[in-house]
Amino acid sequence: MSPVAQTNESGVSRNELVNLESSHEIGDYDRNIDIRLDVVGVTQDLFGNEDEEDEDKEDNDDDSGTDYFNTDKAGTQLLRAERSREKATLPDTFQTSQLLYYERFKAYQDYVLGDCKTSEVKAFTADYLEKVVELCDWQALWCSDVFDVLVEVVDVDFKDLKACVKLLLPMQCEVRGCELNEEAMSALLEATLHKVPLQDLQVVYDETGDLDTTALALEHLRFFYQHIWRIWDEEDEDDDFDYFVRCVEPRLRLYYDILEDRVPTGLVVEYHSLLARCSTRYKEFSSLRNGMSSDSESELDNVSMVEGLRLYEQMEALKRKLRIIENPLLRYVLGYKGNSAQQSREARGPRECGGRSVHVVSETTTASQLQSLLTDKLLPEYDQFHVQFHSDPVLAVSACYEGDAVLLLPGHYCVTSSISIADSVTVEGFGLPDEVTVEKKNKGDTFVESTGGDVKLSNIKFIQHDAIEGILCVRQGKLEMENCVLQCETTGVIVRTSAQLTMNMCDLYGSKGAGIEIYPGSVCNLVGNGIHHCKEGVLIKDFADELDVAPRIVMENNVIHNNEGYGVILVKPNDGTPEKSPEEPAGEEMATAAEGEAADEERGTEAEGEERGEKPTPSHDPPKIVVEECHTSTTTVSSSSSGCAVSDDVPLEFVEGNGAIQRELVATSAKKRERCHQRTRAMEAGSTRPDEGLLEQEMFVSIQGNQFRRNGMGSFGTFLY
Repeated sequence: MSPVAQTNESGVSRNELVNLESSHEIGDYDRNIDIRLDVVGVTQDLFGNEDEEDEDKEDNDDDSGTDYFNTDKAGTQLLRAERSREKATLPDTFQTSQLLYYERFKAYQDYVLGDCKTSEVKAFTADYLEKVVELCDWQALWCSDVFDVLVEVVDVDFKDLKACVKLLLPMQCEVRGCELNEEAMSALLEATLHKVPLQDLQVVYDETGDLDTTALALEHLRFFYQHIWRIWDEEDEDDDFDYFVRCVEPRLRLYYDILEDRVPTGLVVEYHSLLARCSTRYKEFSSLRNGMSSDSESELDNVSMVEGLRLYEQMEALKRKLRIIENPLLRYVLGYKGNSAQQSREARGPRECGGRSVHVVSETTTASQLQSLLTDKLLPEYDQFHVQFHSDPVLAVSACYEGDAVLLLPGHYCVTSSISIADSVTVEGFGLPDEVTVEKKNKGDTFVESTGGDVKLSNIKFIQHDAIEGILCVRQGKLEMENCVLQCETTGVIVRTSAQLTMNMCDLYGSKGAGIEIYPGSVCNLVGNGIHHCKEGVLIKDFADELDVAPRIVMENNVIHNNEGYGVILVKPNDGTPEKSPEEPAGEEMATAAEGEAADEERGTEAEGEERGEKPTPSHDPPKIVVEECHTSTTTVSSSSSGCAVSDDVPLEFVEGNGAIQRELVATSAKKRERCHQRTRAMEAGSTRPDEGLLEQEMFVSIQGNQFRRNGMGSFGTFLY
């Protein structure tokens, strides 16, 4: 702000601060001020309406699903969930179960949970409900597995997340598999002290909008305890971390991924199975723990303790598997075993009557095409085969027996179901790949699935849409693919454990994951292929399971280019050993030596102080104690990693008289090192790094003549989990 403006606002005369040469200049200054005021007024008149429109637009951007405190809107903003009129005359409720992902995400993050810890979830939830839920005088349906009954809420106990209700007379109720009358329902309410869980209440529809926030709040509460909260969360060891970021967000994302068919069916089944098993183990563990006496040393309690440790280890293993599936990235690279059990179409084997058939697929054909097919293909190669005609590739493959062949004439074939090849058959396009196109239109786990013992694909272009598990999955057996084009949209080719893929002269592009995923125990031969414009080129999975063996890979004369990540990336477990930077190979040793020297100096100073009769000052940072074993029969304490002699500055009786302290410090140091290693593993887990030595792995049987160009993060990398 200028000095003139400051004097004007403070009321001080302008002549005291501004030295003007004449009164004429003062007049000019006043006129300039007037002009500026006129300009400001005109600007406000011209653009004031636009500012108001912008503010209205920002206000209208509020999400109605989470705008709990907007009282300017007249009437309800929620839809009515109409009940079947063929049944009892229970009133309609609010439609709140179809909220979108971002609506629930915003509600839990901004309103319900915030940055609370696991131990604070119930308190934060109760505080949120107290702000938005009507305290009394509203009707709801009390819903259970066997009945729905109309009640009126007379009070709410937010601390216990329960509502005090009374039965509305005459009773309106719907029952399932039992008979309930008014007397029995009243007795049930008296047994529960007329208190029912808030999450079991569905608010009766009200057009005024006064109960919108109550209905939404109960929906968020109900959804949270049904799909997000786990009964073992309250004993979570990571209570110092944000519960929303660590648990709510990944579980919420997984729920909607499953809802939108983004997770393979087999993995969904495995996830729900893990949840049920973990819940059972937790209940068994809790029951056993509650039945044990803390001060008892009986043999029965000792047996129970061993059993409790076994249950605890099983429960922790199940929880780790659940976290892997809940994490989007780890689910993609590790969550394979549950889906590997997915049921495939059973093989039909050879025909009982013998003989083989060639299945010709064509929507429309001409006499010249049939003549060319007969001359160039059928007579030279399939002279002894029976000929069958189809218009759908899926039906043709499904009709095959062992040893049959499928010929696709030029055309664009649109399919709506997966192509499952369960027998040893040959599927070939009669023409160039761009002339024989098979496109999948709808969602599904896979596009093409091969489980046959010896399957051959050639001269076909596959176009993928929304396949969850890959454009082509070799689940078992052997597949040879030659001169094919694979236009991916979600994921690429997957080679499962014990399966074998030979891929020659093919072009693969467009995968949002890896172009080719190679699992442990598989065999993959890649020769002369182009893999480009994918997230990763080739992803090799090397798991820590003792039953898993390294895959066998041949890569020759491939061109892997223009991928977002690495050309070839290896996924492997983090062994927990912190890797040292190549620029500082001895950094850790130098730091340990420096700590040892500082510790020696500190002990020498303390010894000198004792000789003078002074008490040593306790150190808040005790030196790192290392126990070295010498060639003698005694164990010596040293603070340096080199040598095993005791410093001359420390009296011998001081060392000998502190055996207990020594053991305690050694144990404490070991615990600190372990925690440090755990933190290091946690920091490195899920990280990727360049790895130019990747091709030296034993899994590569042969690798030569490959070209890697313009891959976003480099040619070779490693992903640690």
